[in-house]
Amino acid sequence: MIIPAKDEADRIGATVKAALGLAGADLVIVVDDGSADATGQVAREAGARVVRHSRNRGKAAAMETGAEAAALLDEGREPRHLLFLDADLAETAVAAEPLIEPVRAGDADMTVAVFSSIVKLGGHGFVVRLSRDGIHRATGFTPTQPLNGQRCLTRAAFEAARPLAAGFGVETGLTIDLLRQGFRVREVEVPLAHRATGTDWRAQAHRARQFRDVARALAAREPAVVAGLDRLRGRRS
Repeated sequence: MIIPAKDEADRIGATVKAALGLAGADLVIVVDDGSADATGQVAREAGARVVRHSRNRGKAAAMETGAEAAALLDEGREPRHLLFLDADLAETAVAAEPLIEPVRAGDADMTVAVFSSIVKLGGHGFVVRLSRDGIHRATGFTPTQPLNGQRCLTRAAFEAARPLAAGFGVETGLTIDLLRQGFRVREVEVPLAHRATGTDWRAQAHRARQFRDVARALAAREPAVVAGLDRLRGRRS
């Protein structure tokens, strides 16, 4: 599994230890995305393999770096499925197993978490609505929690979605790109929880970046919305 992380020294250790408790979890890769704290050291001490970006490159870049590291470790064997988790899940990461099962069983190409607990999923409603409405326009699918970063997908699905949409637009782009190509996307309710987004100026700046990245991901895909819907209707007929 792959955990992008930036300045998460206070939670990454608990997240890694909990993730290693998942059935079949023999590898946890933490991508330290230019942290200014001890994120990488804490993750390594908790049992993760750590890859570090010397500067912050954003969530999508961290996901791709983690996937590339996993591919190198998979040489000579069947590629692993890729489980992406947020760094701040802490002890709740152990509850991610239901995300893996449909992909492992061949019933889905990508699963997306729906948190069963009441928690802010990063970003006010306007960012969530922007992503949800854009995904619906592009594919006809209306996701419950479109910005949720807890996802499990096959290596084939991940490669089909590359290059990933930049930054915080990655989840929106992943969902649209895979659905348009006929991959099966399934939502799975899980009892995970991460740190609630605050209301201070840093949180507001974070939401502004989210909005920008989601808007860019949608703008890059809008010209093909009609074509994507036509293909979707053709598969259903």
